[in-house]
Amino acid sequence: MLSFGERLDAVFTAKGRLCLGIDPHAYLLDAWGLPDSADGAREFGLRCVDVAAGVVGIVKPQVAFFERFGSAGFVALEAVLAAARGAELLVIADAKRGDVGSTVAAYGAAWLTPGSPLEADAMTLSAYQGVGSLADVVDLAHTGGKGLFVLAATSNPESVDTQTAVLDRGEHHGRTVAAGIVDEVQSLNSSAQGLGSIGVVIGATVRSADYGIEASSLSNTPVLAPGFGEQGALLTDLPALFGSVSGNVIANLGRSVLRAGPDGARAELVGQAEVLIAGAGR
Repeated sequence: MLSFGERLDAVFTAKGRLCLGIDPHAYLLDAWGLPDSADGAREFGLRCVDVAAGVVGIVKPQVAFFERFGSAGFVALEAVLAAARGAELLVIADAKRGDVGSTVAAYGAAWLTPGSPLEADAMTLSAYQGVGSLADVVDLAHTGGKGLFVLAATSNPESVDTQTAVLDRGEHHGRTVAAGIVDEVQSLNSSAQGLGSIGVVIGATVRSADYGIEASSLSNTPVLAPGFGEQGALLTDLPALFGSVSGNVIANLGRSVLRAGPDGARAELVGQAEVLIAGAGR
């Protein structure tokens, strides 16, 4: 069985590093002529899978925009996840779960267990309780060939004070919170020959250096980078943003593509994929 890191590397080679975020905002559903309901979110998600298939190799459904419809929203999300994986897309469930002990293990089981109704290839996690609190989910990911992306330096301005706070104890003394998370995740990938299976989330609208994160701490760690497009980061800036580890980066685009509507989104995605290849390389 291939590890998630190996599968991700294969996608990079075959389809590039662009990812389509599937975010059924109410205004996007309206723009696509769909109701703001679970049925609308399901149809939107399935159309997004069709947009992505054959153009990019990765999609990232934002769980919250399905969850807001309750149980019917989860049924809709299950259909989208299954369709995306059936289309041979690598699926990252943007769930941002996090907790301790058996609770976080249950979150991992929901999203990473083969055959689960919510099965994805990877999920996003919060390590507010410490990266060590995710140990059971890390083990589950490695066992099942799945991946994780741990929040490290996010693009929302409210996070800056917390993520740049300097630790005054423990093995990461003197490092920022964000850099400490990156260091711990990198250690989880230490035995990987190429890309590891445990990644981090670093927003494309932030400067890693401002968070104390060095490229050497990301040598074989996958990076999920939201913030391109609607939030202001340009795909052509990717090499400058991530330097020597640009080849590890998943560049996520969502609303800036989906605003083109059901008839224009695929052409917009094709154009952005070409921009990334031309400006930053596959």
